[in-house]
Amino acid sequence: MRTIMHVDMDAFFAAVEVLDNPEYAGKPLIIGGYKDSPRGVVSTCSYEARKYGVRSAMPLSRAAVLCPHGIFIPGRMHRYQEVSEQVHSIFPEFSPVVEPLSIDEAFLDMTGCEHFYSSLEEMGLALKRRIKEETGLTASVGIAPNKFLAKLCSDWRKPDGLFVLRPQEVQDFLRDLPVSKLWGVGKKSEAVLHQHGLYYIRDILPHSLSWLQARLGAALGTQVYNLARGIDDRPVTPARDVQSIGHEITFPEDQESFSFLRQQLAKMSEKVGWRLRQQGMYARTVSIKVRFGDFKTITRSHTLDYSFHDDDTIFREALHLLEQVKLKPVRLLGVSVSSLSTGAQLSLFQTETSPAAKLTEVMDAINRKYSRGAITRGRTLMGREEGAEK
Repeated sequence: MRTIMHVDMDAFFAAVEVLDNPEYAGKPLIIGGYKDSPRGVVSTCSYEARKYGVRSAMPLSRAAVLCPHGIFIPGRMHRYQEVSEQVHSIFPEFSPVVEPLSIDEAFLDMTGCEHFYSSLEEMGLALKRRIKEETGLTASVGIAPNKFLAKLCSDWRKPDGLFVLRPQEVQDFLRDLPVSKLWGVGKKSEAVLHQHGLYYIRDILPHSLSWLQARLGAALGTQVYNLARGIDDRPVTPARDVQSIGHEITFPEDQESFSFLRQQLAKMSEKVGWRLRQQGMYARTVSIKVRFGDFKTITRSHTLDYSFHDDDTIFREALHLLEQVKLKPVRLLGVSVSSLSTGAQLSLFQTETSPAAKLTEVMDAINRKYSRGAITRGRTLMGREEGAEK
């Protein structure tokens, strides 16, 4: 069973404008052009403008009638793209399998990563917190067994929403939704479904696949039959190969204790190693990122002459890099691996898999069978449990 997370920024263009121009906050903001633009259309609008019936792709002239006191401004695509890159750069910290859908949304395959969190709700909150911290913006998150359901869930409690749908809840969740909520059902398809008395998803369920195919066509009939039952086998498909896998922690208070930072490195190394192995990948480079209390940020890296995917190597190299940094109060600490490959390259002096790698395989098997933390290394448990993990 997959665990899919859909992330959708809230009224993204409008939210960026409010971020840069706080005087727009709480006001009906309409982006796409000025009020008197004869041929312009609405790119997006704030939730305050939506209360008046303003919607994306609506002619600006119509929006001006519905919301004459609204604030009408042209878009700044370069700025939206800049913030979008910030948002999308966060996703690989949570999953190595990310499918960007647009400038402001993406799917993340979190299968196997659930064990790092106390609950699916906490997993979604962790991502929302990270986006808020990095950009100042809110996102809505949906978590479900597949892409279709996850996308429905992200829209369920907008704005700034989080909704988790578990497998046993799917049928009750779907049955009273209008057929327009089915992926791929537009205005024309919706009208066809209505012609056959299918207004809600519950109306579809009594009909067989052949009955739907005969009336809707093979493709649409099959799609409607499956989605009405919550079936969607589409995988999350990355737009490009993963270049690195990493994890960061931002501390609520600046930290000076080296033993505490060492413990956090150990925890992050486990998370990075797990994701690396879940992807069946190996790395050759370990990097750390340190942001100090004055917001100065440094990175340090070391590339080995062999590939690895065990936690011990990641931790050992990350710790060695940290020991070389002249520390002052630390705000953020991160670990990442890169120079990725799908096969192991042994060093000149290696002839077989190391004991550390064998131990990691055993620990992974136990943690897959039981919950996260069923077995871990002692170095992750020493010191205080502080910090907001990202």
